[in-house]
Order: sequence, then structure tokens, then C-alpha cells
Amino acid sequence: MSANLLIYLDGKLVPESEAKISVFDHGLLYGDGVFEGIRIYNGRVFRLTEHLHRLFDCAKAICLTIPMTFEEMEKATLETVAANNLRDGYIRLVITRGVGSLGLNPYQCPKAGVIIIASTISLYPQERYEKGLNLITCGTRRPNSAALSPQVKSLNYLNNIMAKIECLQAGCDEGIMLNDQGFVSECTGDNVFIVKNGKVSTPPISSGALDGITRRAVIEILGEMGVPCVEAVMTRFDVYTADECFLTGTAAEVIAAVQYDRRPIGDGKPGKLTNELIKRFKVVANSTGTPVPYA
Repeated sequence: MSANLLIYLDGKLVPESEAKISVFDHGLLYGDGVFEGIRIYNGRVFRLTEHLHRLFDCAKAICLTIPMTFEEMEKATLETVAANNLRDGYIRLVITRGVGSLGLNPYQCPKAGVIIIASTISLYPQERYEKGLNLITCGTRRPNSAALSPQVKSLNYLNNIMAKIECLQAGCDEGIMLNDQGFVSECTGDNVFIVKNGKVSTPPISSGALDGITRRAVIEILGEMGVPCVEAVMTRFDVYTADECFLTGTAAEVIAAVQYDRRPIGDGKPGKLTNELIKRFKVVANSTGTPVPYA
């Protein structure tokens, strides 16, 4: 990775110190915008096409016009990675509503802003990837989809942040968020899976879970392993009594959870199926993806 990070900002690659936006940008003023987090493995961008489709879908859902075509966005993303000579890392792609007035009216923002950051990320300590995460139930619940669709990766992440604060204040790494009906939705930034009697289940999208890209990849891998995986409405009891539990996400990748609300999950250690899944995911992640055109 280059010593001086280069950021893509509205059509240009600029040094990190010069990557600035206006205080009148509605992304800053109101969290008005969308984003994607994308992984780079071994010189390839993992599932770039899927991530960009979701980005454009999210923008469409909130009436935000991205000032680039799909192909231009793909090219800019790859070129940003190449400019930073990044072989393994993390991309944050941000679309803000753009500069406007201090009022709410988004139509006073004539052009959306585009930011692409190619850097690194470490969501949990390495020890947790080896020993597993401890979870709690968050008091903060996922919004009803009638208020704001959980499928929109909005720049307003306050709901998730408040839940994350609960986890950290409780001395835990992560937490499970429930929907307004009390069913398991997802974690503060990850999808959740459980294993029971050799079968894997995960909450359905209708429970408020994000349709995660890594979630999809894991479901595909489980299919190749011949392991049944179903979407099922899930309660805390199901997690308490699971044989294994693991989380998935672009930043988190695949990681075991070994304790929930101070109850051990299974024998309190990462399970056999989870460990095998992690190995297989690493193989897939490091051998597939869109190649980066390095100079």
C-alpha cells in the first residue's frame, strides 16, 4: 500500500489530506446518502458487481441519482485500489446527496458526491477470530421496514451505532438486534447464522436483516458442502440452544460466536462446521473476484 493514501473524490484522485467535502453536504448534515463496504483479496475485488448493484439499488430507493454509470463506478473503484497498490484490504464507497441548503429539501442538492476510499480495516482483534465472540441482546431494535427499509445501506447508521455502544459498555464484542416484534434480525454490523443438529438457519430478510453479500456467499458455500441452510424466523431461545453460531459480513468476514447473554453457545468454543466454513470462505475469497489493473 502506498505511503500517501489517495482518495477518489468526485472524479479525481487526491491525497488524503486534501480529500474534503463541504459543510453544506447533506451527507454530513443529515446522513443523507448510501454506502458500500467491499473487500479486496489477493489483488481481486470480492463480488464487486454484486456490491455495485446493491449500491445503485439503495440509491434508487432513496431517490438519489448517482452521477456515474455502473461501468464508470466499477472502473473508478478498481483504479482507486490500483493507485494505492492495495492487494488486500477494504473499500468504502460513499454516495452523498451533495451540497445544498441547510434545509431538508434534497432537491436543492444539484449533484451527488462520490467518494471511494481504498484502505484497510480490522473489525475485531485476531484473538476473537480464534476463540470466538461474546454477544449480548441489544435493547436498541432494528427499525420497522415501514419506517426505513433495512435493505438501504444509509449513511445514517445511528441505529447500529447505539446498539454497538451497548455492546461495548457491556464488555462484549457484538450484539444481536431484535426487530419490533422481538425476533432476531441481525447483529450491529453482521448477519447471524446458527447451527442446530447439523442444519444451518439464518433470519429472513423480512425479519429486518440486511441481504448481505457475504451472507449470500456463505449460503452458496454451505450448499456446496451439502449442508442444509434455511431462512427461518428466529428467537433468542434458538440462539441460546444452538450447537454453533457464526456471523458474516464484509468487514467481519466469517467469525464464530461462542457466548450469548452470558450463556455458552454449544461447548463455548468455535464449532466444527463453523471452522470448516471459515476455511472454505478464505479459499473462495482469495481465488475469485474482479482483478485489479495494477500498473
